[in-house]
Amino acid sequence: MKLNSMTKKIAIIGGGNLGVAIAEGLIKSGFTLPEHIIITRRNIRALEEIERKGVLVTSNNAEAVQYADTIIVAVKPFQIRDVMEGLREQLQPQRHLVVSVVTGIFIKDMQEWVGAEMPLVRAMPNTAIAIQESMTCICAKNTSADQMDYVHDLFSQLGRVALIEEKLMDASTVLGACGIAFALRYIRASIQGGIEIGFDAKTATLIAAQTVNGAAELLIQKGTHPEAEIDKVTTPRGCTIAGLNEMEHRGFSSSLIRGIRASYDSI
Repeated sequence: MKLNSMTKKIAIIGGGNLGVAIAEGLIKSGFTLPEHIIITRRNIRALEEIERKGVLVTSNNAEAVQYADTIIVAVKPFQIRDVMEGLREQLQPQRHLVVSVVTGIFIKDMQEWVGAEMPLVRAMPNTAIAIQESMTCICAKNTSADQMDYVHDLFSQLGRVALIEEKLMDASTVLGACGIAFALRYIRASIQGGIEIGFDAKTATLIAAQTVNGAAELLIQKGTHPEAEIDKVTTPRGCTIAGLNEMEHRGFSSSLIRGIRASYDSI
């Protein structure tokens, strides 16, 4: 039996920026009704804006779990053990699906806190989830095919989704989450270069950001390799190849690869 997203109720444990962004994205996409989401936070006054949209709010995690079928845990890493152990008595493997979006927390750890039989999903979104353009990687334990379809559909409302092995979760953090900062640093450098060759900052920002957006969409929509698209804009003795070669002489690709590796080694 397929899980109906419009009838399933969702509890988001942790109403910080990420938890609220998930709720807003699910509502905006029409995936679920506002009244089918409940968010928890100690200071519920901070949730007044999302509450005005019809979302239920509470400071009681147990109350939220009793209300919902899908539990999305979006607290800080140092909080998750206490939070999940505190919910162990309320969580029912036959009813609940637990999804953690907490960085660095393994499924085996969650099993110790809430029981080995609990259906568990570990998800790693990035900050573009705030505009429903996240890249979210997921892995799971004890979940049915229907539950995985549901989770995939849920995060697909918030961007794109990849199912990976848990051993690659740290790598996905670097490539997908840290990668936002790496891409933004490239855009920032492009803006600075644009200003140097004559543009004002606002126009340079628009051109640089939209150009990166267009380059990404080319790869996603056409499924091509980056070099295939690069070849289309590099002509003999042209300005594109001149710029690319100068960047490579200065270590552009190698510095990016080394940066990704350094981030991974620091986890």
